[in-house]
Amino acid sequence: MTKKMTRIIGMAAILVLVIVGAAGATQPESQGLPTGDPIRIHIKPLPEGVSRVFLTSMTDGQRQFELVHIDGTVERLDSAAFAQRLYTGQAGKPWFYRLLNITSPIGFAWVLLGLVGQVLFTGRMLLQWLVSEKAKRSVVPVGFWWMSLAGASMLLTYFIWRRDIIGVLGQATGWLIYVRNLWMIYNPGSKGLGTRGQG
Repeated sequence: MTKKMTRIIGMAAILVLVIVGAAGATQPESQGLPTGDPIRIHIKPLPEGVSRVFLTSMTDGQRQFELVHIDGTVERLDSAAFAQRLYTGQAGKPWFYRLLNITSPIGFAWVLLGLVGQVLFTGRMLLQWLVSEKAKRSVVPVGFWWMSLAGASMLLTYFIWRRDIIGVLGQATGWLIYVRNLWMIYNPGSKGLGTRGQG
């Protein structure tokens, strides 16, 4: 195995650990939730500082909302208080907060990460097209796979933050394919998908 391939595998492993760590950090274990029939409520955007919302039954049969905060604490609200909390959280926020489905400047940074990942994904196709036009034949340059890996890594992290399982599954599958292609390109003993010299 070459030194360059060892570095690629090492960087890929570190990236996977960072993504898994980010997933764990954004989905803390809840504490203090009562047993019974809690139903998870999908609300976007969630109130600031809240990781999950459940609708539960109290002993008298009434319903209440339980907001699980990022630090694991639980806040219980009746319907009116919960509606007020949602309204207060969005009132006075700039219009693009609603457009981007965010509640804070940190959310804007996450959306920017996803946008850059998507730009890389689009750019890889433009790169492949331009190189192919220049060569007058279909060519997949090495830069295509690097842009694919970088874009997929950013989008995977973004979808984990959004808790979007479809996006996570789609990007995780592609991510493995991009790493494998780079492995075959840089490993002198590999057979199949081309050589470093292409493009």
